[in-house]
Amino acid sequence: MGVPAMTLMGHMRTLIEIKNEIDRLSERRVDVMRTLSEGFDADLLAEHQRLEEQIAQLWEEQRFARATLRHGDRDAIIQRARQEERLSRAA
Repeated sequence: MGVPAMTLMGHMRTLIEIKNEIDRLSERRVDVMRTLSEGFDADLLAEHQRLEEQIAQLWEEQRFARATLRHGDRDAIIQRARQEERLSRAA
């Protein structure tokens, strides 16, 4: 999926920020779906699709943030694994 959104300081958004954004977009999605149930509207249909994509990206960002909190930075993990591999080959 896409790269997690970063703040101006270059840090990942917090889990709370991500959750709040998911909640906000989910509420809007409910409103859009309710209006769509009353009748077809191409603009609302397009907005609904955008909301679905944004929410999916936010869930992915949340999974990435949780994994980083649990296991550490992905690049650092890869670097350690490569060092261990080099050591095991040298032994």
